Amino acid sequence: MPLKRSLLKTPAFQALLVQAGALLPCAALAVALEALGHGLTLLQAALLQGALAAGIGWKLGLARWWLPIQLLFPIALLAGLALRLPPWLAAAAFLLLLGWYWSTYRTQVPYYPSHRAVWRAVLAELPQGRALRMIDIGSGLGGFTLHMASARPEWDVAGIELAPLPWLVSRLRAALSGSRARFMRGDYEQLNFAEYDLVFAYLSPAAMPALWSKAQREMRAGSFLASYEFEIPAGGGIKTIRTTEGGPLLYIRAF
Repeated sequence: MPLKRSLLKTPAFQALLVQAGALLPCAALAVALEALGHGLTLLQAALLQGALAAGIGWKLGLARWWLPIQLLFPIALLAGLALRLPPWLAAAAFLLLLGWYWSTYRTQVPYYPSHRAVWRAVLAELPQGRALRMIDIGSGLGGFTLHMASARPEWDVAGIELAPLPWLVSRLRAALSGSRARFMRGDYEQLNFAEYDLVFAYLSPAAMPALWSKAQREMRAGSFLASYEFEIPAGGGIKTIRTTEGGPLLYIRAF
């Protein structure tokens, strides 16, 4: 029973159920229209299926990035069948996506790259004149971590990433540029935040409650938790910074 409940809470499984749920009304409508002499083409049926799935997913509260996937999945499937793509190509695409997104289905944290304005804003908020230890959790391709290592060579700068392909790219970038930044592959939940002066996160709304709970348990006085775009659910003591006009906020919580 616990396994079934856990499976039902997995976003990828929920998305699959949504597609299955959208199939029945789509098929019923297609049959009704056929009886009236106005049958749907395969493309129209795929568009209808995707729209219904996206609508159901939105109503059920799936993460926003699932909605275009729901919309385009039937169309992509139809296109693949129409083009008669070889099986090895589908397998290669699957392996590429698996390496890039890895356990996104479980963590609900897709790839979100930050940018230089955010990196500069974080630097401006940190104390100067002393060496700090920082970790970028979910470091992706390593842009933030590499920038910090370059801007503050006296700091101990590291990133941690669960997906193999982005982690490998970040390791290669560090090696090719001669950066002192370190990149680990793993789950940040296994880290002890007490070892760091700065924890930087660009995750997703679904991950923030657990992140804040971990930060409360482990982070030391004088350390900082920074989150771009997704609010830290601290209930107070949060500094917000608008890094670009009209862009998302940067949230910083000092301990």
